[in-house]
Amino acid sequence: MNKVVGLFLLVSLCFSCSSDDGENGAIGVSELPEVPEENVPEEEEEEEEELPELSDEELLDLTQKETFKYFYDFAQAESGAARERYHPQDLTNDPNTVTVGGTGFGLMGILVGIERGFISRNEGVERLAKIMSFLEEADRFHGAWPHWLDGQTGKVLPFSEKDNGADLVETSFLTQGLICVKEYLKNGSPEEKELAAQADSLWKGVEWNWFTQDQNTLYWHWSPDFGFDINLELKGYNEVLMTYVMAAASPDFPITKEIYENGWASNGAIANGALAYDIPLVVDHAGNSPKGGPLFWAHYSYLGLDPRNLADAFVNYDEAAVNHAKINLTYCMDNPKNFTDYGEDCWGLTASYSRNADGGIGYNAHSPSNDTGVVSPTAALSSLPYTPEASMKALRYFYKNKDKLLGPAGFYDAFSPQNDFWVADAYLAIDQGPILVMIENHRSELLWRLFMQNEDVNKGLDALGFTY
Repeated sequence: MNKVVGLFLLVSLCFSCSSDDGENGAIGVSELPEVPEENVPEEEEEEEEELPELSDEELLDLTQKETFKYFYDFAQAESGAARERYHPQDLTNDPNTVTVGGTGFGLMGILVGIERGFISRNEGVERLAKIMSFLEEADRFHGAWPHWLDGQTGKVLPFSEKDNGADLVETSFLTQGLICVKEYLKNGSPEEKELAAQADSLWKGVEWNWFTQDQNTLYWHWSPDFGFDINLELKGYNEVLMTYVMAAASPDFPITKEIYENGWASNGAIANGALAYDIPLVVDHAGNSPKGGPLFWAHYSYLGLDPRNLADAFVNYDEAAVNHAKINLTYCMDNPKNFTDYGEDCWGLTASYSRNADGGIGYNAHSPSNDTGVVSPTAALSSLPYTPEASMKALRYFYKNKDKLLGPAGFYDAFSPQNDFWVADAYLAIDQGPILVMIENHRSELLWRLFMQNEDVNKGLDALGFTY
């Protein structure tokens, strides 16, 4: 069910400085007379000044502030929306490809930036207005946006040969962000109320039920050239729960409970009673490992949808998400492949940039069944609400290695201690966004509160038979 982002180039950012070598300048050799060793006065060596250790709160502040830059400082220039990727050392690398799902994460991230004081409210509102205008004019197909857009023109950029139209899953990640924006601004100034109404109108224009092909399920893609040829049905358990929730919440184009139960829940087959490390899996991880799929499955749908006490007729999603993170952690602590540094403070396997066999940069959906020795900071950091102590230990490990891992937009996307501490010193929107948002949910529940207070979301969850 996962979509591969693709292969990209990678270069590191470096600075250099030099000084003038004038004719009468320093020559690098002492011109003082030598002093016999016995006459050198004994002096205590000056100890290198150590910076005070950051508290947990200070470290979380720093992580959020640096990660926020991805969506504000390094956004696509014309649209203000989130770039698919950012390579600090190669600024010509795809600067105009906008990711629709990542833009949804970025909308939520801008709200975090306002709340944390990284930008002023006026700056945040101005950026939100710019993004809304872009989304309103951009290509849509039966109300749904594509996976990628050209940030300069708003035209669809094909994700693959037949994926050149609607992407319902990416659209659902965008619309959860739109709902949060609506709730955040709806009682504000006249300009803010106008933006709230615009966000509300944008998400409500998606024709969710059209994507069923008159079947009791939802389908991921539709192309104006190829129709439903990809024919990828949305079934769990993976990252697409949000798609069904948004479709049920739609006032004008809703799906029924039968579509949800047959599609997402496979009429109850989504539940799984198996154990991994004596921890219940709770759900069938869509044919993936018996120790759980890539960890982003526990993040993307729950940036707005609060998993705590969330359950349908078949699954307790709080238990499913928390246990997914615990199993991922325990696998890394068990470290069956004996990879360097894996343990309680160096863990997290998910889809991200990755190290190819030749040492180049690629992309891989890392999980316990697909472990190549590459750790992705987003996996542990975005799991902070589920594994607070272990995620903080991982954050301290990442920060301890900040000289290698901390770049201009937060912690880099992936690294491998096993391979001489190889680092993919580049970024992806869909990895940076969950870090920023899930840390905030852990600290203040901001995005959970905004999304879960929306009346349409409540009606949708009620229609699907959820408790929450």
